[in-house]
Amino acid sequence: MEKVEKIRKTYVEYVLEQGQAPASFYAFAKKLKMAEGDLYEFYTSFEAIEMDLWVSFFTQARTTAEQDPTYQNYSVREKLLAFYYTWVEVLKSNRSFVVYSYRKLPQPVAPKNPQQLRPFKEAFLTYAHDLMYEGRESQEIIARPYVSNRYPEAVWLNTLYILDFWVKDTSRNFELTDTAIEKTVNTGFDLMGRSIVDTVVDLAKFVYQNR
Repeated sequence: MEKVEKIRKTYVEYVLEQGQAPASFYAFAKKLKMAEGDLYEFYTSFEAIEMDLWVSFFTQARTTAEQDPTYQNYSVREKLLAFYYTWVEVLKSNRSFVVYSYRKLPQPVAPKNPQQLRPFKEAFLTYAHDLMYEGRESQEIIARPYVSNRYPEAVWLNTLYILDFWVKDTSRNFELTDTAIEKTVNTGFDLMGRSIVDTVVDLAKFVYQNR
């Protein structure tokens, strides 16, 4: 783990100082004072390093949020809000690199679902599935045929929206990003929760079954 962290840190420092990735893995290994073959034991490309960094930002944010003593008592809505706020703080401490890496991705990011973000997406979807299951158990989220299974993907798209918004945000201390997080999460849970439509459907079922 220590070597992995050293490799990632050295890579980030290099691209921020030079504005681009090293010319070759050989040159990068030399900078690390490692044999090129030894470097391949950890990563096989610069893209792989960046993929791992995106996952590490997610993991750090999730772990930090979940370690808060109050987190376990939160509603599912509050847990997702806590994660997003924590995640943005993690991104903020790595903003120069995050912006560099994000702007290299095919744009717009959401529909193209770039390879570099796939491990991050997989890790996030696992987290989102857990939240959605908990939400159904607590009845914060209503199970709907053909729709409920798409909720984690919808939350992932919202994650990409927040990321894109934050990268472009020029407000003081990224205050607008906080607002975007609050509004998108609250709207999402309002849509996933019980609504007047569900009430009408339940009434229609009752009337039909008892006519």
